[in-house]
Amino acid sequence: MALHSDTEIIEGLKRGGSQRRIFERDLYQGYFYLISHGIKKYNITAEDAASAYSDTIISIIDQIIANRFEGRSALKSYAYQIFSNKCVDLFRKDTTNKRKADHGTALDSLVFELPDKARTAIQQIIAKDEWRNMMQKLQELGEKCKQVLLFFEDGYSDKEIAGFMEYNSAEVVKTSRLRCLDKLRKMMGTNDIVK
Repeated sequence: MALHSDTEIIEGLKRGGSQRRIFERDLYQGYFYLISHGIKKYNITAEDAASAYSDTIISIIDQIIANRFEGRSALKSYAYQIFSNKCVDLFRKDTTNKRKADHGTALDSLVFELPDKARTAIQQIIAKDEWRNMMQKLQELGEKCKQVLLFFEDGYSDKEIAGFMEYNSAEVVKTSRLRCLDKLRKMMGTNDIVK
């Protein structure tokens, strides 16, 4: 359960300032149990459930700050509904991807049928093409997402990134980073990007 009331969290988030991160953290910790609920009910991975939960909290914060949360339900009910929708989307996407994977032969397996020299050249071309594609998608994500992901790729911790980019806390960076990674995964059509 949240440490502050719904009204206190909503007012604290809208008020902003240095105290805002307290209300963000309180909101984030308040419904953390939804992750295990998502794993059991929707048969998704712990990683996917955690990602759906982070996206849920970010969505709620965005809705509150933009005055789009009308307060017709408790934050708990609102969080549950958004989280459930995100889990259903993940489950459907996973099911669709499994069906697609069952059809056709993977490019990687075809490459291994080539002679060694040709295989190496083809693999280098594929790797360069994938890198170019990923960099293009990073540009499309927007500057903030791109910076967070590139800093993390360079080995900086969430805490260090929070300092560089003036985020309120490492937790906010982590949530933003996971959300950006999820968007990048969707744009790339892959689950191979490491967190």
